[in-house]
Amino acid sequence: MLNYGFTEEQLMIKDLARKVSEEKIKPKSKEWDEKEEFPAEAIKALAQSDLFALCIPEAYGGMGGGLIELCIATEEVSRIDGGVAASYAASFLGMFPILLFGTEEQKKKYLPQIASGKSLTAFAITEPEAGSDASAVATTAKKDGPSYVINGLKHFITNGGDADIYTIIAATAKNKGPRGLSGFIVEKGDKGFDFGKKEEKLGIRASSTRELIFQDCKIPQDRLLGAREGLGFIATMKTFDQSRPGVASQAVGIAQGALELAVAYAHQRVQFGQKISSFQGIQWMLADMSTKVEAARSLVYSVARAVDRGDKDIAAASAQAKLFASDVAMEVTTQAVQIFGGYGYMKDYPVEKHMRDAKITQIYEGTNQIQKGIIALHLVREYGK
Repeated sequence: MLNYGFTEEQLMIKDLARKVSEEKIKPKSKEWDEKEEFPAEAIKALAQSDLFALCIPEAYGGMGGGLIELCIATEEVSRIDGGVAASYAASFLGMFPILLFGTEEQKKKYLPQIASGKSLTAFAITEPEAGSDASAVATTAKKDGPSYVINGLKHFITNGGDADIYTIIAATAKNKGPRGLSGFIVEKGDKGFDFGKKEEKLGIRASSTRELIFQDCKIPQDRLLGAREGLGFIATMKTFDQSRPGVASQAVGIAQGALELAVAYAHQRVQFGQKISSFQGIQWMLADMSTKVEAARSLVYSVARAVDRGDKDIAAASAQAKLFASDVAMEVTTQAVQIFGGYGYMKDYPVEKHMRDAKITQIYEGTNQIQKGIIALHLVREYGK
């Protein structure tokens, strides 16, 4: 790994996240994956290490760091278990709309709970007919005196059922299209808010993925995100600008973990009387894998720094990081399985889990085809004048 100019504090975060991952997550990773069990012990350990406070301002109980600190920690957790990392990072996904668009009262109420790790968070926009097309949200929120009444269904929601705080997007004015979408903060236990099917998944099986069901769910008016209707779509897009480098760091971590497993196995496996690490074909595979992981990591940290600097119009760069890192993760983990040969296909070895976990990074928070559209649109605007 190159020297990315991390500060002493950032290096401490990296070491801490690795220590927690090695000691508290690795021993239970296989069990959580096989049972599709929510990793409550891991979440508690991450909370006790203050890793949920990284990019929340000190005024709200956080550590005052930025996106780069979150990416550092997410990469280290993902190196061991992409599913635990999904649950961890998804809490920040639910937090970002509050941090970016919430009122001062909303920030004071919810951010300290999130920073302490006492309250897990989730973000909910996806619906059966609103996936890549985020503007097609059918869930509605209607004003009713000092309250809003929400009706609809969200699905594929990470941390669904286990989170305490939900930032959801609903239509308050359907005739206005994307401008008619608004954000709301819903709490677990609100009347009319329930959970449906828990999905059985190919990968990231430790993280819970459930339906959210709203049936005349009445919440107070002060839970309207930013105290303004119509913020939902822009809040979603700006949140994804912040969160996509986090998905990219998850992809880098998954790929790094698979690379390390492949190198270790190649150094141990003997065929034709010698270690397979001595074969040029294997060496070149490992060299390509390592180069692509490092290139992805460099892009991720460059984009994270741009976000933390407050650079404008970072949507395309954020999309590039997510696109490239997730494609690298899928390629590297597949190659790692190939190096293991038949053993790589067996659940006795952890490398197949990395391949399963990698796939979702090409899909959620905008498929890679959507990322290409974002990047292309930026290019046309920038150079097609």
